[in-house]
Amino acid sequence: MSLNLNGSVVLAGAGKMGAALLEGWLDRGLDPASIVIQEPNLSGAAQDLASKHGIKAVADLAPLDTPPAVIVVAVKPQAMDDVFPGLAKIAGPETVVVSIAAGKTLASFERHLPPGSAVVRAMPNTPAAIGRGITGAVANVHATAAQKQACESLLGAVGPVVWVGDESLIDAVTAVSGSGPAYVFLLAEALAEAGVAAGLDQATAVQLARATLSGSGELLNQSPLDAETLRRNVTSPGGTTAAALAVLMREGSGLKELMTEAVLAAKKRGRELGR
Repeated sequence: MSLNLNGSVVLAGAGKMGAALLEGWLDRGLDPASIVIQEPNLSGAAQDLASKHGIKAVADLAPLDTPPAVIVVAVKPQAMDDVFPGLAKIAGPETVVVSIAAGKTLASFERHLPPGSAVVRAMPNTPAAIGRGITGAVANVHATAAQKQACESLLGAVGPVVWVGDESLIDAVTAVSGSGPAYVFLLAEALAEAGVAAGLDQATAVQLARATLSGSGELLNQSPLDAETLRRNVTSPGGTTAAALAVLMREGSGLKELMTEAVLAAKKRGRELGR
């Protein structure tokens, strides 16, 4: 499906996530001439894509002849206060601003923009780098259906987009899917270390753990069955998997309790960062 927008797109910040979005847009057929990158130190994948496709890249944005349809702000949160006021100057009355900076609220953008400006706060995750991400998003009350659709088209270039109606839920989204890849990678580490403890050499344990997690994830992705059913299908009564799950599902101290505690801690920290 070709990606077409009624106007240009400014991408502010072309690090790993910005570059992943850029690649997704180009793969979906977005006209390179409609993209402007604002990045003082353009390098890596973004630089290669810009050079290959003739995309305009600048360190500082001068006023554009026509305000962009969308401004995607992908700079690090700590750089936002320095970068955003300049971006706000190029926004027009029909521009929608999309932020993927963790912890930055809708209100923190609105105060730099004219009253009534459309703003979307989004949280993609790192599998976006291979086009397998997922993004949680929330819009302010001024974003129109058409503007939300434009944002979904851009964010959806790296995976599905899930909209929430309450901005406070973005902290929960961040705790589950934004931080979630780290939980999965930790599981891979732990499983490999457990394999070594069980007598395997390091290389074999890592290979088994890595392939098991990636294969199981793809099975979960492709199967019509839910996670609980898939788990039960692997578990024979009285077998080896049941013995392991008895530990992982121990009442009061099992994996579910630990994961809930971890997600709530991440959610709490997200709220603290947004103050």
